[in-house]
Amino acid sequence: MSPKPSRGTTRTTQYQGNPRRILVGITGGSGVIYGVRLLEVLQQKEKDGIETHLIISPAAAITIKAETDYSSRYVEKLATKVYRFGNIAAPLASGSFRFDSMIIVPTSMHTLGAIASGVSDNLIVRAAEVALKEKHRLILVPRETPLTLIHLQNMVRAAEAGAIILPAMPAFYEKPKSIDDIVDHLVGKILDLLEIENALFKRWEGLSYS
Repeated sequence: MSPKPSRGTTRTTQYQGNPRRILVGITGGSGVIYGVRLLEVLQQKEKDGIETHLIISPAAAITIKAETDYSSRYVEKLATKVYRFGNIAAPLASGSFRFDSMIIVPTSMHTLGAIASGVSDNLIVRAAEVALKEKHRLILVPRETPLTLIHLQNMVRAAEAGAIILPAMPAFYEKPKSIDDIVDHLVGKILDLLEIENALFKRWEGLSYS
């Protein structure tokens, strides 16, 4: 008997209705803490019917170790379901898989270039391609500086194909007091684009002049 193909690990949720599936890809760019924090917040939304389907690239696993005190195993436990990076036979590699949105946070320049060029050589890029062709929301969070003309052109190509480009740029109008404040502001912006209520950051209320 042939062994059944691995579909990844799954955590059972208590929500009984039709779940809202959100795909999260974490690649090897600096800023993996944004992806970790996003998963932490979305895990708290499981009771509201949010499912997270996670793919971590091998480079991201290295960056998680280099930049945070977390392990890849901790990050995986935050997701409802986890898929192997190279498993292009996974359900979310097909346009028939029903999902709501996909976020790649951070988006490495390698991943950005692959998406812009349509080179689906791993599950993160293939799922992003599916999101674009099936007209699902695709949010890319690039984290690189300075940017070359190639990087900029790839962002334009991805945006023209339908992706939302949300660079990992901090805002200072709320006078952040910690790295957590800066991370939460960006994650809150992602949740806004997903139309998920959050109070992770202070919203601009304007200035009063005397």
